[in-house]
Amino acid sequence: MLKIATLALALLGATGTGVWAGPYSDGEAQLRQAYGAYRAALFLSNQGKGPETEAALGKFQAAWSALATQWRSAPPPQYGDDPKLDATLTQVSDIVRKAEGQVADGALAPAHETLEQVRYALGDLHIRNGVIGFSDRMNAYHAEMEEVLGRNYAAMGSEAGAQLIEDAAILRYLAIQIVQNPAPEANDPAYQKLVDGLAISAANFYDAALSGKLPVALAARAQLKPSYAKLFAKFG
Repeated sequence: MLKIATLALALLGATGTGVWAGPYSDGEAQLRQAYGAYRAALFLSNQGKGPETEAALGKFQAAWSALATQWRSAPPPQYGDDPKLDATLTQVSDIVRKAEGQVADGALAPAHETLEQVRYALGDLHIRNGVIGFSDRMNAYHAEMEEVLGRNYAAMGSEAGAQLIEDAAILRYLAIQIVQNPAPEANDPAYQKLVDGLAISAANFYDAALSGKLPVALAARAQLKPSYAKLFAKFG
């Protein structure tokens, strides 16, 4: 899994996907379209919806197959010098095949974990090539959020307060990056409400951490994932 320090450095140093027109932006648009089907499969598998996951995986497999075929012969300029591009294209295809087998066997939880690897493979692709998009910022937030959700603050004793503030500050920063760098679909009427929901949940967690009251902070922490999931499912 990509660590938060690496992701933060990438966020500060990478190039926005809107900087270049033509083949550059066309390549990112093609990748984002395929990622939308992937995102649906990831979300549906986590909800235990077998037929729906299978359908979403089929759409992702078709989109990814077309993308991989095109990029192997004529990659977008931002990936033209990447010696690992072919390996990444193959890696994602292999992940999809494995997940399809797991879904066919009714193993949706393992399929979800398998599919998580796609986001890391594509994150590595972007980081290697100095590219940053909306989904990269969402994934950076997700990586830190999962660490925060798994943290046992109650067992930390006197160190819990400082750890909470540090964790909440990182999440708040990553949420600000998401707000300040909107998704390509930001004109969608549903977008602003969902991105505001994520930002508010991160801000509330930060304020609760500063309060020094652990029950208040834990209650605010519980609102992080629902807000993130709503935005991720539609635009992440």
